[in-house]
Amino acid sequence: MVGALRFSSQILAVLHALLRAPAEWRYGYDLSRETELKSGTLYPILIRLAERHWVESRWHQADDNGKPRHMYRLTADGRRAARSMVKSEPARRRLQPSFQEE
Repeated sequence: MVGALRFSSQILAVLHALLRAPAEWRYGYDLSRETELKSGTLYPILIRLAERHWVESRWHQADDNGKPRHMYRLTADGRRAARSMVKSEPARRRLQPSFQEE
């Protein structure tokens, strides 16, 4: 594992979004819309999570011959770590109210 992750509200938002359907593959664009993070913030977070083996990624070719896009999902280790991180007291203080309601 590469260093510890900080409890930034952006990282917590991404982890929370991925935990909504932890085994499902998600497009970065969908995660961006859900978390309201710009691509310049979201994709570096996803790269850091992948370096720590919390997230796996793959390319997906759209059926309509569109451009291939990256998809992401939590690994088993990532699910355990994300659940623990999101439920911690420091994380709950940093999460946006819209994420806390769930």
